[in-house]
Amino acid sequence: MSPFYAILLGIIQGLTEFLPISSTAHLTIAGSLLGLIDRQNPQSWTEYIAVIQLGTLAAVIVYFFRDILAILFKDAIEGLFTKNLVVISSSLVILAALLWVAEKAARHQRTMERLTWVDALIIGFAQACALVPGSSRSGTTITAGLFLGLTRETAARFSFLLSIPAVFASGLFELSKIHASVFALGMGNLVIGTIVAALSGYAAIAWLLRYLMKRTTMAFVWYRLGAGIILMALLMFGVIQP
Repeated sequence: MSPFYAILLGIIQGLTEFLPISSTAHLTIAGSLLGLIDRQNPQSWTEYIAVIQLGTLAAVIVYFFRDILAILFKDAIEGLFTKNLVVISSSLVILAALLWVAEKAARHQRTMERLTWVDALIIGFAQACALVPGSSRSGTTITAGLFLGLTRETAARFSFLLSIPAVFASGLFELSKIHASVFALGMGNLVIGTIVAALSGYAAIAWLLRYLMKRTTMAFVWYRLGAGIILMALLMFGVIQP
């Protein structure tokens, strides 16, 4: 892997981690198109993704430092990543439909101060559903928040805060059992990707919170639908492999 690819992947991770469009899906698609995923040793890609996610975790901690000091969290569940592009394309479309329904049904009235432990459990369960690749951790949690009547900005804010234990645990878990094959991608590239992910992730958080204060999530619904359909077509015509 070249430093240019490391920077590119860091930007993709940072920009998509906090948008409801699935960072794992975009990184895996990019990795497939660039030929970076070793089909004989796919766990190295899993580990690379998990480690550079620590960069976006740092972005959440810095951006929401005051919020972290003022709130307690439930444990969140983070699962292993898979690379099946058929599952990813299906998840992109299905979650787009759910987000559309949530946007149309939501009351957009409740703020962070009115969150209950029941809300936290429901949104935590929704985060666990992000075990399905392509569903998007922020996508499932924001969708759940909207169904619960949260404002768009509150749903996004709580989604970001909830990601802290999940991403931290995932990154440490993969880091603790990292294989030597990951280092074939270049230790410097791992560092570069993580730092770039942190910077672009911070920018994505700030942008999305401002965006959702005035606009709906429909842009992400259409984006997911388009991305899912295009990916299905590429798979159908054999342009890329599952």
